[in-house]
Amino acid sequence: MHLAHLRLRDFRNYARLDADFPAGFHLLLGDNAQGKTNILEAIYLLATLRSFRGVGGGQMVRHGQSGYFVSASVASQAGREIKMFWSPDRRKLSLDGQTVRKLGDYLGVVRAVVFCTEDLQLIKGAGRLRRRFMDLLLAHTHPVYLPLLQRYARALRSRNALLRQRCPDEAALDGFTHELMEAGCPIMEFRRELLPRVAGLAREAYARVACSAEALEMEYQPSVRRDFALELARNRARERTFRSTLVGPHRDELQLRLEGQSAAKFASEGQKRSIALALKLAQAEYLAGVHGAPPILLIDDVMGELDAKRRAAFLPLLERAQHARSQVFMTCTEENWPRELGRGLCRWEIRAGQAKKI
Repeated sequence: MHLAHLRLRDFRNYARLDADFPAGFHLLLGDNAQGKTNILEAIYLLATLRSFRGVGGGQMVRHGQSGYFVSASVASQAGREIKMFWSPDRRKLSLDGQTVRKLGDYLGVVRAVVFCTEDLQLIKGAGRLRRRFMDLLLAHTHPVYLPLLQRYARALRSRNALLRQRCPDEAALDGFTHELMEAGCPIMEFRRELLPRVAGLAREAYARVACSAEALEMEYQPSVRRDFALELARNRARERTFRSTLVGPHRDELQLRLEGQSAAKFASEGQKRSIALALKLAQAEYLAGVHGAPPILLIDDVMGELDAKRRAAFLPLLERAQHARSQVFMTCTEENWPRELGRGLCRWEIRAGQAKKI
């Protein structure tokens, strides 16, 4: 699978972009604020329907315009055509000419993993970012997971709305509590089974990236310790005080430790960067193992922050992408790619919202 063609209209600083991208390595060269990262953002948007910058659709619309349009041709066993339009009052997503009604019918058409400075928030940021890390992996590898997550989110919203009422309907509350457990229990089981598989990959990746024998540990910490129904019942009085559901997968945590100590609290900035990089390498390697081919790799000016030894940690994954005829997109202000991958690079000059193949 690879992105064969990308079309942008009024997306970020691109009034128009039409570019063909063969399988292989694409180096996006240019000064800062020229639009290199915007191309990566558009590809990631096609894969996940979200920006990796954590912004809403309005911030991706070119200044002065009413909406953006992104489309792509995906080369795979069955070629796919994606079209996406966003404006404040209208959103449309189509696949092969048909409107997408369910997100589960779309997710997985494009698989991409991004490496960017925002990855540091996986260590330093809120727990929801680490939950999303697990959820993205599971949604791209288990077709039933996303519907479960959506079902849980609907039940949680409805249950919380009832808890905010002065005198909630007890029968309705019990109904949404049952729905919460029906979706929540398998979500926790999926997460519990995922962690040992990803933790081993992350541990190996950290050893390569940090060139260190320090042990990176990942531990899934569900907010439900034993019986979901029992814990919901025990917390009912507190829930009415706080007007919110206090236990469940929406409060789970992914604990990251280095040599037994919390990475968020005790790791240095350099160690945190290495851990973030190891997590994303593990994400890409896990998806490659499940699907038999690497996802599209989007590397946003990460290489410039790493020394030669740390850059070499990418090589096994990048070589696998090369053999599988997948794709890698990397942005940088100057060419600092490992020399082993210099052959066969497609170089693009990015300047003021224009992309020109060199």
